[in-house]
This record gives sequence, C-alpha cells and structure tokens, in this order.
Amino acid sequence: MADTDDAAGRAADKGRTALVLGGGGLAGIGWEIGILHGLAQAGADPTGADLIVGTSAGSVVGAQLTSELLNLHELYERQLADPDGEVPAGMGAAVLARYLWGVLRSRDPEAYGARMGRLALATRTEPEEVRRAVFAARLLTHDWPRARRLVVTAVDALTGEFRAFDRESGVELIDAVGASCAVPGVWPPVTIDGRRFIDGGVRSSTNADLALGYGTVVIVAPIAVGGGPVLSARTLAHRLSASGAKVVLITPDRAARRAFGRNVLDPARRAPSARAGLAQAAAHAEAVHRIWPG
Repeated sequence: MADTDDAAGRAADKGRTALVLGGGGLAGIGWEIGILHGLAQAGADPTGADLIVGTSAGSVVGAQLTSELLNLHELYERQLADPDGEVPAGMGAAVLARYLWGVLRSRDPEAYGARMGRLALATRTEPEEVRRAVFAARLLTHDWPRARRLVVTAVDALTGEFRAFDRESGVELIDAVGASCAVPGVWPPVTIDGRRFIDGGVRSSTNADLALGYGTVVIVAPIAVGGGPVLSARTLAHRLSASGAKVVLITPDRAARRAFGRNVLDPARRAPSARAGLAQAAAHAEAVHRIWPG
C-alpha cells in the first residue's frame, strides 16, 4: 500500500498520465480491448500512458498492451478468434452467496480479502500448474515492460493484504497476472515467494487509487459497482478528481452488458463483448481526447 499512501499525499502532476484497466473476466478482456481499439480509431488513444494499472482482466490487457508485440487492431482481432485453450467457468449460487456474506460481514478490505482467501484455499480447483499454462498462452510475453510502468494487483489469501506487483517486485509477470486473475472459489490461488495470492478485484474492481498523483487518468471498468469494503470504480474516480486529476471513467453501456451475458467467465462472451466495446468507444472519444495530452 506504500505506493497509494505516498501518492495520496501529493497533488496531481498534470504532466503524468495513467490508464486503469479493471476486472471483468474474459468478457471484460474483450470489452476493454474493443473500447481501446475504438478510442484509438477516433484519435483518442490512451494506451501510451506513463502508468498502466491492471486488475484481474485488466492485468491481462495491460500486459498485452505493454508487450508492444501487437497493435490494438491485432489485439482486437485476437479477441474475435476462437478462444482455444480458454476453459469455461462460472460462479455457482453457493460461491456468490459467500461473496455477499463476506461483503456484509467484513469491516475493511483486508478482512474481506482474508475471507475470500479462505474460500479460495478451501475450494477444490484444477491444479495451479495447469492454470499457469493458460496464462503462458494468454500473454504475448512473459517479460515485464521496460519503457513504461505496469502495475498488477493481487490480494494475499491468508492476510487479505493488498499487493501491487511491478517490474521491481522480483515477481514473474506470468505469476503476477495469474494471481490477479485468481477468482476465489473458481481458480486456484497463485503461489509467489511462498505466499498464496488471489484476484486483485477482491479489493476493488479497478484499484484506481494507485493512479493518485497522476494528472490525467482514464479508467476502463467492466465492473463499476462496489459495496461495503469493496471500493467501487466510481468512488475511486471521485477521489482522483478530488486530488486535482482530470478523469474519464468508462463503464459498460446497455449493449455491452447484454454482450457480457450472465457469465463473464465464459470464453464465448469474449468476441461479442469486444464488438460491443468497439461500438461503445465513439461515445467516449471526445471526453478522452479533451483531457489526454497531445
């Protein structure tokens, strides 16, 4: 949390830019890439940001963007392809009930994170190494970017402590992204330096407060809501604005929500969500263009 605390004490630096990419499953990955591709087509491309914060689905998109191995059009076309190697998954009623109970009973994000960690550690899932192979195929490179700062979020399954991994953390990119996407009750926690980590979305769907201190911030959030100890994208966008930052928050429109369907973890929702994001982007291009330097 040191990065967040330090940044909170500084006024926004108008010259620094940040792109925040939130969680939202495979549908969220597709929609985010569709939004970014559409913004770029409209001349409002925020992907050259000084800082990219990725949570869960956003960590995958952030890692793909900063690899610089494919352009946005190529990343978009990749979302439309048959999702080979992506395993369908979903949350049953019992798991969703545990999430809701945790929100109602937890006094702060750490307590909620620890509750979700206990759920994750107690759930029988596929082996961790099998899941790691999925991310080995999903990412374009296993190396952290050097030109720009990518931050990937996760939560300690035992303590509920929030972690923000980057190139200086000494953690492999594939493990950081895998941890950020380790949905409790669905996928196995990821082991890093002897600790087990779960989805960074357990703390917030965006963790946009990591961009405090940046003067211009675009937040692309497949999930805008929060509740109880879970910080919503809208709440964090307001905090950034209060710090002096220029902020644009993009959340799914009605057509995008229909494209997501009832299960954002279903690989079949990826392509329609990408198309919905591309179609929606035009509605936000002017707002992004107005605040984005250059």
